[in-house]
Amino acid sequence: MKEQAYRKTERITNKSRFKEIYDQGVWRSSQHFTTITCVNTQGIIRLGITVTKKVGNAVKRNKIKRLIREFFRLNKNLFPDKHDVVIMAKRNMPPLAYRQISDELKELFTRKNNI
Repeated sequence: MKEQAYRKTERITNKSRFKEIYDQGVWRSSQHFTTITCVNTQGIIRLGITVTKKVGNAVKRNKIKRLIREFFRLNKNLFPDKHDVVIMAKRNMPPLAYRQISDELKELFTRKNNI
C-alpha cells in the first residue's frame, strides 16, 4: 500500500520554481482548473497550488486548497512520476464538493497526451 501523506518534500514553495514551471511546463485545462506539469530533478512528485483572490474570499480559497491537497494525498498514482504539478483554480468557481473536484481532476490527469 502506498503511503497517503502530504509531506513537506512534496510541496512546491519556491517562487522561482513556480516561475520555471509556468514557463517550461505543459498546460492543461478543465472547466474549473488549470494544471501545469514539468519534470523535476528531485525524483519525486511535488504539488503546488495557486488560488488567487479572484476565486473568492479567504474561506473559499482555503477550502479549495484543502480539497486539492486531499485529492493529491489520495490519488498520487494519477500524477506523473518525477514531475512537479501546479494546480490553479479558475476565477468565479462555484462552491464545489470534494466529489466534484475529484472527478474533474481525475478526468484532467487521465486525459490522453498528458506527460
